[in-house]
Amino acid sequence: MKKIKPLIIAHRGESYDAPENTLASINLAWQRGAEAVEIDVHLSKDNNVIVIHDASTKRVSGKSGRIKNLTLDEIKNLDVGSWKNEKYKNEKIPTLEEVLKTIPPNKKLIIEIKSGVKILPFLKIEIERANLKPNQIEIISFSYASVKNAKLILQEHKILLLADLDYNSYTQLVSPPVEKLIEKVKKANLDGLNVWAGKILTKDFTQKVKSKGLLLYVWTVNDFEKAKELISWGIDGITTDRANWMREKLL
Repeated sequence: MKKIKPLIIAHRGESYDAPENTLASINLAWQRGAEAVEIDVHLSKDNNVIVIHDASTKRVSGKSGRIKNLTLDEIKNLDVGSWKNEKYKNEKIPTLEEVLKTIPPNKKLIIEIKSGVKILPFLKIEIERANLKPNQIEIISFSYASVKNAKLILQEHKILLLADLDYNSYTQLVSPPVEKLIEKVKKANLDGLNVWAGKILTKDFTQKVKSKGLLLYVWTVNDFEKAKELISWGIDGITTDRANWMREKLL
């Protein structure tokens, strides 16, 4: 298969067709040739690293409950597949350990930390136990404390800061400024940024990040023309709900 530049990242697995952040979605992404899969993790009441986007189980299971207040056994009793399609009925919320076992050779898993620094010791244990190559696991988070501390304990892995850009129509300035983001990334010895690919993101922003030797990933791009524009700017990674479709369009 022809290698695509940039990295096409399957957002929560092949989530356009299968329930997000499940083994069904993740395995479907691998089966379709995904180079990388992005997942989200929270810490359970009994300190298991759980793969789910929201802090609550309500949206994907229909039953209220916060991951931090639930044990693994309680979490495993939930059906998180039926909301997407009846054929995924009784699909379970996976642990990070289960997901790590699915990663094919030379493929990447990008882990977004959702529950703060307290998850880091348990995350480190799971990553080391999986015995994968360092370049197969990358860490991202909106929490600066999380990525800063992750880099201290997982030095061989790429760690990127997530940032949601905003535009002030009164001042006509982007917030946070790209210079400030670069400063934060450099200070923590991080490997790059992962930003929203909306209209606020510009070629100038991209070039400023790239000129400092940093990686720049974007999320979430489901439009082919937008993806082509981003590629022309030199973006390193594109996160999409339709990874297989996007990759085939780019071939």
